[in-house]
Amino acid sequence: MPAYQLLPACKDYIWGGQRLKTDFGILSDLSPLAEAWVLSCHPDGPSVLKDGPYAGQTLPAYIEKAGPEVLGTNCRQFENFPMLIKLIDARQNLSVQVHPSDAYALSHEGQYGKTEMWVVLDAAPGSCLYYGFRQEITAGELARRTADGTLTEVLRAVPVKRGDVFFIPSGTLHAIGAGLVIAEVQQNSNVTYRVFDYGRVGPDGLPRQLHIEKALDVTDLHPTEAPDFAPHLGHCRYFTTDGHDGAFAAACGTDSFHALLFTEGSGMLLCGGESRVIRKGECYFLPAGSGGYQVEGNCRTLDCYVS
Repeated sequence: MPAYQLLPACKDYIWGGQRLKTDFGILSDLSPLAEAWVLSCHPDGPSVLKDGPYAGQTLPAYIEKAGPEVLGTNCRQFENFPMLIKLIDARQNLSVQVHPSDAYALSHEGQYGKTEMWVVLDAAPGSCLYYGFRQEITAGELARRTADGTLTEVLRAVPVKRGDVFFIPSGTLHAIGAGLVIAEVQQNSNVTYRVFDYGRVGPDGLPRQLHIEKALDVTDLHPTEAPDFAPHLGHCRYFTTDGHDGAFAAACGTDSFHALLFTEGSGMLLCGGESRVIRKGECYFLPAGSGGYQVEGNCRTLDCYVS
């Protein structure tokens, strides 16, 4: 089976910049360009197959026509496609936010919750992000600090550099800081509860909506422990992510599809008897059962699948 290149769904959130266009080759008329959903079956922005017999069709339309076997046996446990992969360009700080668990999101939002991970692709000097609390706090203190604007005083501010990886379970307060370009691998969800937004206004001139009550329901009040998933970069029920520098060989068995996101450099992808020139910013979907494949060249790759 061939590897299918995907065209992303793009988002123009107010905090975005232009680097996904200039540095990653993402084609979009949006300005700013904040996010490119490079692998997505979410109705808020499905990605599209660029070429081949399904060219121009969305990824969910292709899966429906090709059959569930292209997802692999490990995906039979899911009602919906399990993951979503994004490129994010934060010209400004993102809001401090939290994502709910599956149980809470299903009961309140009608979709699944969101556990995610970040791989830092570039970081301006002095860039940082917020990653959970510095110490345990009470629900009352969280409510007070969201009201009086002092929330960031109790958050863990982490200086970051290219190559850093963060795993963010549902319930973890977090925020991407200005000057960061990030690859995000997450559950297939678009549920976000904003807790603090630096007093910003939206395109309509009004303060952007906050979701304090729901955030208070779902936020983990304990400090976040950074897990070690070695040899993987990240792992949960919904996705496993491996990182590769340079050439590598792997196999795409019948247990799961593979999604390959090239975050640096260029090279060749050999799969299914075909060879494809690959470039930074491109994402490819390999159907389950594609067999052995190779990546050649001076490039960096995120390999995402369900294990």
